[in-house]
Amino acid sequence: MKRGEFLPSAEVERFLAFVPESLRSIALELRNVVAGACPRATERILWGGLSYHDARKGGRVKGAICQIEILRDEVRVAFIHGVRLEDPDSLLHGDRLSKRYAVLKSYDEADWDAVRRLIEDAARLDPSGFGPLPSDPSRS
Repeated sequence: MKRGEFLPSAEVERFLAFVPESLRSIALELRNVVAGACPRATERILWGGLSYHDARKGGRVKGAICQIEILRDEVRVAFIHGVRLEDPDSLLHGDRLSKRYAVLKSYDEADWDAVRRLIEDAARLDPSGFGPLPSDPSRS
């Protein structure tokens, strides 16, 4: 099994150098979760965050797994194909056509099991089989 292309830790540390420690620890744990859920992922610093895609399924959008977005007081794990994910724990937010995100404000209070399940589900998505987006009555 070919390993993915994760960035060197030093490059990620440089990217996170000015991020408060409380948010940096969340971002680094999310990175570990992605590596465990999809070791074949390709990691890039893109769109102001750490972005992950599975090149076997497509490029940065079609093969997208997730992106770690760091805001002023929270970290978001965003899913371009988030509308297609099961969300039994109601973690996902957003009103874009397809993108959804989970908000993490505290390492200790994060529901890591639920976040891990979302990332694992996103890694398993097969974009080649995507049909129309699920209907959303709020968009009518």
